[in-house]
Amino acid sequence: VQLQASGGGLVQAGGSLRLSCAASGGIFSIDTMRWYGQAPGKQRELVAAITSAGTKNYADSVKGRFTISRDNARNTMYLQMNSLKPEDTAVYYCYARVMSRNYWGQGTLVTVSS
Repeated sequence: VQLQASGGGLVQAGGSLRLSCAASGGIFSIDTMRWYGQAPGKQRELVAAITSAGTKNYADSVKGRFTISRDNARNTMYLQMNSLKPEDTAVYYCYARVMSRNYWGQGTLVTVSS
């Protein structure tokens, strides 16, 4: 299973970005998918998660600003990031749980300027 994250970039505070994570590799079904963020000099932290049934969870810091979604037919997960703040600057990694195994994407950098 391979995860390909994309959509990062440089944006001004208050702006928006949409991240995508496409899974490939002969996948029958994916259980939980998640986005993690790792800010410079900090540990990787959970940003948002979504189950195969569509149940969503968010870190308190992004509630009301970020929206996680997934397209099960395309094995793709998204993160709509609105009202971005400089403190959202991080490398964002996607994660997928498939057949009881954990998979990570390569990360995509989001930089929010003030």
